[in-house]
Amino acid sequence: QVLNMQLLRQSENKKYKYTLAFLGYADESQSTVLELTYNWDTTNYEHGNACGHIAIESDDIYASCIKIEEMGGIITRAPGPVKGGTTIIAFVQDPDGYAIELINKKDAYTDL
Repeated sequence: QVLNMQLLRQSENKKYKYTLAFLGYADESQSTVLELTYNWDTTNYEHGNACGHIAIESDDIYASCIKIEEMGGIITRAPGPVKGGTTIIAFVQDPDGYAIELINKKDAYTDL
C-alpha cells in the first residue's frame, strides 16, 4: 500500500505450507513483479534462508545458470520444478550471500 503496488495474484501450497503473493504496478506481462513468500511454520530467518530473496524471470533458466557458473557464480539450487508445482526455478547466491531466485518464463522453450 505504501508503494501503491497492487496484489496481482496469490497462491497457497497447503502441502508445503507456504503462500506466494505477487505485487506490481501493472499486469505481469507489462511490468516487473515482486514475489513475496510467506512460510507458514517459520518464525525466524537467518541470512538468506527461505526469505529475504528476490525472484527474477529468465527467458531460459538453464542457459542463465550455465552462464552464471561460467562466470564463477554459485548455483545453490539447480533448475527444476518448484515443490508442489510445475514452474521451473533455480537459486543463485549473490556476492553478499543472499539468495536470488530465477523463474523460467512460462512460455520459454526448453528441450528438457
